[in-house]
Amino acid sequence: MGSEKFIHWLGEVGTKDGLLVGNKCANLGEMIQLGMRVPPGFAISANGYNQFSENTGANREILGYIKSQGKIEGIEKLDEASRKIRAMIEDKEIPDDLRDEIVFAYKALCDKMGSENVPVAVRSSGLAEDSAGASFAGQFESYLNVKGEKELLRQVKTVWSSAFTARAISYRARKGLAIEGDSIGVAVLAMVNARASGISFTVDPVTGDSTKIIIEANWGLGEGVVSGAESVDGFVVNKEDLELINTHIGKKTRCVVNMEQGAEWADVPAHMQSIACIGEEEIKEIAQVAKSVEKSLGCPQDMEWAIDQNLPFPESVFFLQTRPATAQVKKPESTTDKMIDLMAKRFFRP
Repeated sequence: MGSEKFIHWLGEVGTKDGLLVGNKCANLGEMIQLGMRVPPGFAISANGYNQFSENTGANREILGYIKSQGKIEGIEKLDEASRKIRAMIEDKEIPDDLRDEIVFAYKALCDKMGSENVPVAVRSSGLAEDSAGASFAGQFESYLNVKGEKELLRQVKTVWSSAFTARAISYRARKGLAIEGDSIGVAVLAMVNARASGISFTVDPVTGDSTKIIIEANWGLGEGVVSGAESVDGFVVNKEDLELINTHIGKKTRCVVNMEQGAEWADVPAHMQSIACIGEEEIKEIAQVAKSVEKSLGCPQDMEWAIDQNLPFPESVFFLQTRPATAQVKKPESTTDKMIDLMAKRFFRP
């Protein structure tokens, strides 16, 4: 496999390295350089996938299958193509050199965390994800609470294969792009034992109002917010003085929590459903960091964060992602309109 390095600690990379490790990993590295609290972790470079694909013959197998199919369109044909191509990746063994490098990095992460089999999030980091106007954002897959070397290696392959979901294949076909796709990096991050998680926008994504910071939160892991499947808490913060100017407490009946392996939806206890899942000092901390990052990066940000229930404030507040935010341009007409827009926008989040 040669002497090329396929593993990069997140603190070693930045936005200039998007073609090396994918934009999510590059953004995480940039966040660390900005002084943000990011869970420790490492990136598997896009060339790691290329080597896997080349050495196992998966690339030739995939290309041969695509050429044999002609036009791939329609739900049934897209689903069938996705299943077959993903199996071509997931059924292969990772070459020894690359596997050993991944395992070595995971053991080093476990040593850093002072525990064996540290649970990690294994996330896609596509070369077109999390960049301004990236249409692939959110199309690839991530896996939470992954424990142990064997499961980590399995989920790395599953993330690689998620470049061939039916949705991703359909997008490439519609845009006239090569269906065999592009390289994909992988982010491996230590899991935050989240009491609550959520998202923050430094511009209202519905109204385009750049004077406010919008925060949404739920108990448990962030997937309970970004999925848009459940009611959540909403907060509006004045960007100038970081004062909380509006609050909506949603009836949070379900959230995503860690299981023994992986994460699943669970019922929220009745006494927690109608109370705020984060406090004012946490809201202000999230807003302060969001404002600072927007200034440093020069454009509005769409951020993900989580609050670790085992750590004291403010060390408990971690940031998991930031990317350019998109918004419309009209100004809100009133505070009431603002809160209505805030609650409605979740159903239009990609």
